[in-house]
Amino acid sequence: MSTVAAPLALVHSTSAKPEEIRRRELAAFLRSRRERLSPEQVGLPALGRRRTPGLRREEVAQLAAVGVTWYTWLEQARDIQVSTQVLDAIARGLLLDPNERAHLFTLADATDPAPPAMCPTVTPAVRAIMEQLEPMPVVVTNSRCDIMAVNRTYRHLITDLDAVAPEDRNFLWLAFTHPEWKKVLVDYEGATASMVAKFRGAMADHVAEPAWKSLLKRLRLASPEFEAQWERHEVGMVGHGEKRFRNPHVGLLHFEFTNLWLGPRQSTRLVTYSPADDETRERIERLHAYAVSKEQAAVGQ
Repeated sequence: MSTVAAPLALVHSTSAKPEEIRRRELAAFLRSRRERLSPEQVGLPALGRRRTPGLRREEVAQLAAVGVTWYTWLEQARDIQVSTQVLDAIARGLLLDPNERAHLFTLADATDPAPPAMCPTVTPAVRAIMEQLEPMPVVVTNSRCDIMAVNRTYRHLITDLDAVAPEDRNFLWLAFTHPEWKKVLVDYEGATASMVAKFRGAMADHVAEPAWKSLLKRLRLASPEFEAQWERHEVGMVGHGEKRFRNPHVGLLHFEFTNLWLGPRQSTRLVTYSPADDETRERIERLHAYAVSKEQAAVGQ
């Protein structure tokens, strides 16, 4: 993948309005991407002599199926409206890679209708970080609330996650269908209401995706409690905060949790749970020791 050049328009007058700076930056970016391409690269005939490198504006307009005058205004930083469909066509015509495409939509202050798929895997480096943070519980999750990876302490924070079927390892599904989660989550109603609100907020970007629709349908059929929460149409955002668990092995645990994003988009994140008091700190040491002993016993079998 290519890298995006450092902003050039930001050196203009500091008195310029933010939207004007954004338009200038968009214009400069489009020119730079146009000038690096040859007609042959985009399937056009190379006609006539070229005084400047790259594609002509009329050729980009042809590729994006827009008027030449309109595209010229775009490269001149004129104050015009740009639809997401046109931006998508320009991105395809200019052969933008995922980084460049995201940059284009950011500069245009628009939402990408077809964002690049994010890789759902958890890298060995992230798993090493999770292990190094023990005895603190750590989990990797995504905006759909899937549990993607846990360290040993988190594995036994609420219930033994090894005993949960892989297709059921989702925070929402477990909170509304697994009896242990209802016992362990202190302030269960508040916690689940917050989860549902965050899920609704995240789903706005994924309403047409089968995996999201399937999970929503499954939850609504399985849990009248979830259905009631869903029908409230509350919307929430992911943030930091406090959470308490009544762990079956060591008792009450009080944490401050922090979200660390693992990519450029707010999707996959690593969540750390730091003890909020000395009692929790001591108890989490004991829970970690319990988790290690369970792992060693499993290996010895």
